[in-house]
Amino acid sequence: MSKNKLTPGQIKQIKQFQRNEITEYHIYLKLSKRVKDKKNAQTLQRIGDDEFRHYHFWKEYSEEEIKPNRWKIFKFYWVSRILGITFGIRLMENGEKGAQEEYLKACKYIPEAKQIVIDEDEHEEALIGLLKEKKLDYVGSIVLGLNDALVELTGTLAGLTFALQNTNLIAVAGLITGIAASFSMAASEYLSIKSEGDGSNALASSIYTGLAYIGTVIILILPFLLFSNYFVCLGMTMAFAILIILFFNYYIAIAKKLNFRKRFWEMFAISMGVAAFTFGIGYLIRVFLGVDV
Repeated sequence: MSKNKLTPGQIKQIKQFQRNEITEYHIYLKLSKRVKDKKNAQTLQRIGDDEFRHYHFWKEYSEEEIKPNRWKIFKFYWVSRILGITFGIRLMENGEKGAQEEYLKACKYIPEAKQIVIDEDEHEEALIGLLKEKKLDYVGSIVLGLNDALVELTGTLAGLTFALQNTNLIAVAGLITGIAASFSMAASEYLSIKSEGDGSNALASSIYTGLAYIGTVIILILPFLLFSNYFVCLGMTMAFAILIILFFNYYIAIAKKLNFRKRFWEMFAISMGVAAFTFGIGYLIRVFLGVDV
């Protein structure tokens, strides 16, 4: 179909397709020049080339040059650099899901576009699957560190809050417990991975586990170091725990295409359930043992 037979609305839609394609082309191109891994760079270049080819396909119908969305290039480039290429790209692609319906509409007046759309989706998904990032290889270790820290420390801090009712003592006790537990978890992960015969990844796995644990410990204890009302501190700690669960599960759900809702509620129920249980234990200890600090 020539441009003369297209309606103004259809031409406007085609120009938006062009803008999306040329924008994503520039994102992939910039990332391909920054990543150190050669295979990842080549994969990103291939995806970018596909986007550029699709841009020119739509240009045949609009007969105009379209400029990219500079804000989108900036945003997804830095999201990818900071949080990982796989996460950044999948987040960008998820944002384009609504565009798929528009592409299908375009196929009604440009039948040739149907195969382009199919090829683009299948090819890009296959190429994205080829990307390799070390941080995603150690997701299991990060989950172990985060989950244990959230469950153990939210429970510990909840119990200590009612038992001690002193933010300084709660912070010190929680920090000592958390640091000791982080080293213990890291050592356990190292021995566990090494016992499976994967000695080359044992150290890295233990480091990821330990860092995830200690990072979570610091965030959860921070309110007790900054404020004096222990119930406010506990409330903030619970809020931070929920935010950590929310962010991490969202990250994993996007990067590895997993069910976000199921993973979030499972982790939330375990962490908050343990916290509520140990809060009750702290109350009972204070009442029956007559602890008064």
